[in-house]
Amino acid sequence: KAVRPTNIMGASKRISEMIFQAYNDDAQKKNKNIIFSMVRFGNVLNSSGSVIPLFEKQINEGGPITVTHPDITRYFMTIREAVELVLQSTFMAAGGEVFLLDMGSPVNIVNLAKQMINLNNLKLKSEQNLKGDISIVFSGLRPGEKLYEELLVDASAIATKHPRIFKAKEKFVTLEKILPKINQLEKAIESQDIEEINKIILFLVPEIKFSKNK
Repeated sequence: KAVRPTNIMGASKRISEMIFQAYNDDAQKKNKNIIFSMVRFGNVLNSSGSVIPLFEKQINEGGPITVTHPDITRYFMTIREAVELVLQSTFMAAGGEVFLLDMGSPVNIVNLAKQMINLNNLKLKSEQNLKGDISIVFSGLRPGEKLYEELLVDASAIATKHPRIFKAKEKFVTLEKILPKINQLEKAIESQDIEEINKIILFLVPEIKFSKNK
């Protein structure tokens, strides 16, 4: 979600990366024995917030399964894959890197829901099969939700020694420049000044494109 974000949550992830990069730069300037690095990756199967536990709950309750859009896709990896790749990235960290994990091919969420119905020895209920067990309903994209996730690993990514770990080329802001903005952002949040919040976020993350979804 930090890749060309479309909402505040995605922007907050990118700003968090920038803060870590700034602290890493400060630590290196002061010869501190500390390294800050970050790892970006997509969805982890069966993790907190994953669609799979939600779909399982909805199937156990007799349905329906809710999907935001028939064409929505997401990248997934297993918990084991994610843990192994994150740990391996730490051995390559020199400081300040934003590592990217190759997530493979995107998964169509509707197909995932259908597979889960089949794995539970149930049948999809639809206009073509009214005697089925579980139906799928579309709830619509939420504000700021992307139909397709941005590729983590694109043409600008830098390869590493590991075939599934890459590095991003991201802009860099020093600690002296970013901390005043973070302090301003904190004050704007406390006073609920939405206009000022958006202004600061746009300054820090100019690539953000707020979604027009309602």
